[in-house]
Amino acid sequence: MSDIVTSRYDRVVLKLSGEAFADTRTGFGIDADVVMRIAEEIAAARAELGVQIAVVVGGGNIFRGMSGARRGMDRARADYMGMLATVINALALQDALEAADQPTRVQTAITMAQISEPYIPLRAVRHLEKDRIVIFAAGTGNPYFTTDTTAALRAAEIGAAAVLKGTHSGVDGVYSADPRKDPTAVKLDEISHLEVITRGLDVMDSTAITFCKDNKLPIVVFNVMEPGNIRKALIGEPIGTLVSS
Repeated sequence: MSDIVTSRYDRVVLKLSGEAFADTRTGFGIDADVVMRIAEEIAAARAELGVQIAVVVGGGNIFRGMSGARRGMDRARADYMGMLATVINALALQDALEAADQPTRVQTAITMAQISEPYIPLRAVRHLEKDRIVIFAAGTGNPYFTTDTTAALRAAEIGAAAVLKGTHSGVDGVYSADPRKDPTAVKLDEISHLEVITRGLDVMDSTAITFCKDNKLPIVVFNVMEPGNIRKALIGEPIGTLVSS
């Protein structure tokens, strides 16, 4: 008889960057095949492991608020445009999840009654308890905050055991320096929140890292573009990097 495999965590928030959804040829838009592959992995992991999964999706494949601000746009307005981009990605992921027979709800921090529910923590928890995937979109609903911070905040609000930070650019964890620029960079299997902050390592933005440290939320940083890695991260296989207190 084969051993029963269980998740290391009972409830998680999976953070996906918008760029992970992008068409590989252009770097923009939505690649339906990639979204479907990620959706199928999420659905399979939830069904097999019984873990409750919420998702926060970025919008960088469509619009980034910071980029707009650097071009002279009002920062708050640019950030609201970025929030709307995350809603587009959330709806794309919802459609793919439901095509994989996984019931899903989208909750947005900005009210959009025709396409989503408003973000209500207790309702989100109830959906998760009913084996639904919940996708949190529109960031925190406030400008000047990234979707990394959204993932950390939502994880604390719904009582998640960890944040799974899926990377997309070929970097499979936290390194001592940017491995794409420094060939001597060393991958770190484990590191503390405080060390990430003091060394200025590129994991999540400083607000998100500090929030996770203060709330004792571990972060698993891994390459989400490698098939099977979502399941491996959930069961605690030594992939990527564990950031903890």
